[in-house]
Amino acid sequence: MSDFRGADVLLADLPDETEEVIGARGYDSNRIRHAPADRNITVCIPPKKNRKSKLPYDWHLCKKRRLIENMFAKLKDRRRVATRYDRCAHT
Repeated sequence: MSDFRGADVLLADLPDETEEVIGARGYDSNRIRHAPADRNITVCIPPKKNRKSKLPYDWHLCKKRRLIENMFAKLKDRRRVATRYDRCAHT
């Protein structure tokens, strides 16, 4: 199943104080872009490679999102190494 259905639910439940929504390239659709924009929330989603009309986005903000995403990936990877005892036969 596509993540678009889950994205619709999450975007509908955004708090009123939300100023920006930052998403990955996979969430580039007109429906996801217009839902927060109707509530005056800035949307920062890079356009897909196959989009005919490339929409503007804040490149620096997306770069920061990617850094945070990589940090969580490293934390998860190090947890896997640190808790290697979970895979031992004697436990």
